[in-house]
Amino acid sequence: MLTDVLRDDGYEVDRAADGQRGLHLGLTRPYDVMVIDRLLPALDGLDLLARLRARAVPARALVLTALGTVGDRIAGLDAGADDYLGKPFDLDELSARLRALCRRTAEPADVLRIDGGGLLDLALRDVVLPDGGRVALSAREFELLRVLASRPHNVHSRSQLRSRVFDEAAAASIVDTYVYYLRRKLGRAVVRTVHGLGYRLGSL
Repeated sequence: MLTDVLRDDGYEVDRAADGQRGLHLGLTRPYDVMVIDRLLPALDGLDLLARLRARAVPARALVLTALGTVGDRIAGLDAGADDYLGKPFDLDELSARLRALCRRTAEPADVLRIDGGGLLDLALRDVVLPDGGRVALSAREFELLRVLASRPHNVHSRSQLRSRVFDEAAAASIVDTYVYYLRRKLGRAVVRTVHGLGYRLGSL
């Protein structure tokens, strides 16, 4: 039904009947927005979304679910959802939320903000300091900071960062090395250590 409704609204739609198919589509085709059911066969919707985010899939994600508690919504947002809509829902509300996500997708994203007044310049691949100065980054330093800054409130485990930034590296300790490099260039506060869990973006 949703496929028909969205096509009538002018969207191009691919449908995945289970999480495994959704994972394949998400990894092989570019999308502006993904509508993901929480309780999917073969692969849970949040597990699907977390795997897509771990592979740096940037499409906006709206999670649909009958599990509507605050804890469920927090779990969805932590997994990488941009919006969360409980069942039953109104089709007009779904359409409005999708339009909002599409507008956010269309917005220019040349910079990512860093608390304290700094910016990560995605075009020039350097950091703009609060005083206007610029700090050049190596390719891996930039990519590590980009991953952290793209989801600044998430805690990223060392294994997640290794797979996303240092794919060929055998040891997760390489993440610690590059966190050290970033702190040496930008100050210790730029990357926060969350003990026992990993790292998250800090501030300049």
